[in-house]
Amino acid sequence: MRIAVIDDEKYSRLELIHQIRQHLPQAEIFEASSGAQGIQLLEKDTFDILFIDIHLGDLEGTTVASLARRLMPLAKIIFATAYSEYAVTAFELRVDDYILKPFDPQRIRQALDQCVAELQSSPHKTPGPLRLAVSCNRHTILLDVNDVTYIETDGAGRGCVLHTLSGESYSDNSPMSEYESRLDGQGFYRIHKTCLVHLKYIQDIFPWNNSSFALRVRGSSDSLPIGRDRVKELRRRLHI
Repeated sequence: MRIAVIDDEKYSRLELIHQIRQHLPQAEIFEASSGAQGIQLLEKDTFDILFIDIHLGDLEGTTVASLARRLMPLAKIIFATAYSEYAVTAFELRVDDYILKPFDPQRIRQALDQCVAELQSSPHKTPGPLRLAVSCNRHTILLDVNDVTYIETDGAGRGCVLHTLSGESYSDNSPMSEYESRLDGQGFYRIHKTCLVHLKYIQDIFPWNNSSFALRVRGSSDSLPIGRDRVKELRRRLHI
């Protein structure tokens, strides 16, 4: 269970994290002390449950919640705030629950139990993002996962380059392991330590150096090497 707590009030944030750990000791908990940090969390990872304060100082929590809903449609979002008048806004944003400060441990436990029950009863795990938020030249670009053909390391050890059907490419400072985790279950496979490929866009597979193999994807002439230890699993996934 991965949980994010986004609140600019330090003591409220720490108290909420404490209460969550009391009830869900095995949960992975991430925190952000501002709206900007919260958006960075959403851009870099996926979560099962998010607690978001309404007033974050630099941003409105409603803005962060709206982005979370677009990037993680099945995640559970809970407003944690001192203001009761935002209940209508919470409803409009399809927020799952609404708890008031100061926090009542019983109320937090109730909200968590409800979210966990709904997540466990879902026929699927919380999916990876439908769109990827990529930080590029001081802009956040939202890429449709279905437009991404492959992702490769940038060669400098600083991040990755995402390639798309249109031929455009986008640099991002996230490591390959993070993209592999975010895209788990989305039809991608890591064919090499340097490359993650969208399986449905593989166009051809051919012999490569020293009795190994490489492949090409739709919309690109680049030869992408396949690790020797990954060929068997790639064949299995492609049913060949």
